[in-house]
Amino acid sequence: MTAREIVELMNREDRKVTIAVGRAIPAIARAVDAIVAGIRKGGRLFYVGAGSSGRMGVLDAAESPPTFGTSPKLVQALIAGGRRAVTGAVEGAEDSVRNAERELRERKLTRNDVVVGITASGTTPYVVGALKYARRHRATTVTITSNRHTPAGRVAKIVIAAEVGPEVLTGSTRLKAGTAQKMVLNMLSTAVMVRLGHVYENLMIDVVQTNEKVAKRALRILAEASGKSVSAAEHALRAAGHNMRVALVMLKREVGAREAKSRVAEAGGDLRKALRE
Repeated sequence: MTAREIVELMNREDRKVTIAVGRAIPAIARAVDAIVAGIRKGGRLFYVGAGSSGRMGVLDAAESPPTFGTSPKLVQALIAGGRRAVTGAVEGAEDSVRNAERELRERKLTRNDVVVGITASGTTPYVVGALKYARRHRATTVTITSNRHTPAGRVAKIVIAAEVGPEVLTGSTRLKAGTAQKMVLNMLSTAVMVRLGHVYENLMIDVVQTNEKVAKRALRILAEASGKSVSAAEHALRAAGHNMRVALVMLKREVGAREAKSRVAEAGGDLRKALRE
């Protein structure tokens, strides 16, 4: 095949991914509700995977704090083989059930936590072991897989099965299966954070201002959300100690920083309530 024929074939196959994920939407929505309920009770979200699947979980967990302003402890990722496995293969790591159990035990798993096992094959011992351990400790279990009729599918309470079919490169689940996993994880984390109030309308109201680019983005977000000028947003953000929620209350309700902070505190961080919307 020519280069063009190869990539056209891959593109045709990739179109099947959105359809497969679409069929799993009811299960994805149930998982979102379960994660939100767990976090509201003080629980955490754990992604567990090996190889490419584990790296997908690491990526989503790493992006949650800067995007939504959450604690790094709220969304955590466990990957077979540990940190070394993020950038390279760790032989035999995915076969260790004991390591999965030990790592969840070290994190003091509770019944309010949610464990999401990510495994295209649905048979990865590390993931299945983590799900079984979580189930024994009455934590909510979810699996993201390409085949529901597998050990992971039988263990988990909620099964998200995006059945994408055979890969272009036989057995290389970093392709369609990996794309499906990324799409599902995007849905899970984004929908959860929206439901928890870390988003205002479609704006990242809790984005962490870690660099100049993001700082400018924060000003644009405040200006758009409030209908005020960027200069007004900059003044409010500075007065609010760079707390975007407080700054938005200042701008929309036309109050000072002290009053805005008080309203946000009284609302328990509920921005809509603080804004009286």
